Amino acid sequence: MFDRYIVVEDTLKDVPQGTQVGVRLPYYRGLGLSMVEAVDVTVDGVSADPAAVSVTLGDHTYPLSTMDEEYDAVWNFGEIGTVTVAGLHLAPGPHDVRVRLQLRVSYLPMKLVGQDSKTLELAAG
Repeated sequence: MFDRYIVVEDTLKDVPQGTQVGVRLPYYRGLGLSMVEAVDVTVDGVSADPAAVSVTLGDHTYPLSTMDEEYDAVWNFGEIGTVTVAGLHLAPGPHDVRVRLQLRVSYLPMKLVGQDSKTLELAAG
């Protein structure tokens, strides 16, 4: 629905724990984190291990492996979540970042999948 807005421009960062990128939901409403079934990240053609992926909303970080149990946390429409891939460190320069989100929406008979790919520049640190 809003796939082209998933990967947020100018948000690629290298931090001590790994690589981060800003991500929005491809849906016109907010969703509980337990309804976000997959956050697949690919950088320069290499898929991240789901065990290394986490999502930060506000001051709280949620490992992908536990998001299905987060019934009180909500990812609001338009809110930029920070997706971190632990252990992935990139050289400065351009990188192809692809994010695929799989959502479970209570009133839809199928899963909603959105994906976006952008070339983002990692500034020299």
